[in-house]
Amino acid sequence: MDIKDLFKKSELIPVIIQDSETLEVLMLGFTNEDAVRLTIETKTAWFWSRSREKLWNKGESSGNFLHVVDMKTDCDTDTLLYFCKPDGPTCHTGNRTCFFRDLV
Repeated sequence: MDIKDLFKKSELIPVIIQDSETLEVLMLGFTNEDAVRLTIETKTAWFWSRSREKLWNKGESSGNFLHVVDMKTDCDTDTLLYFCKPDGPTCHTGNRTCFFRDLV
């Protein structure tokens, strides 16, 4: 698949991160074409930071990199799913996953 096909609808698309062993959802981020290319090249998860408006490699400051084992796209080719081996907690709060707050 040509990476450009992923970004026909939008310059940014969501990417879901799952632990490759437990299948636990670790985080959701946004990616662009450059970040996907860097992810493929480095085998670590790259994202586009909407708040900082720049590329970032998850783990670049914390050391908690996400090593990408597999990448999939959904049926509409507008969302990505990365299966990763995390080096440590994924959430910036220190939690293993960003999804730790109960709503109900």
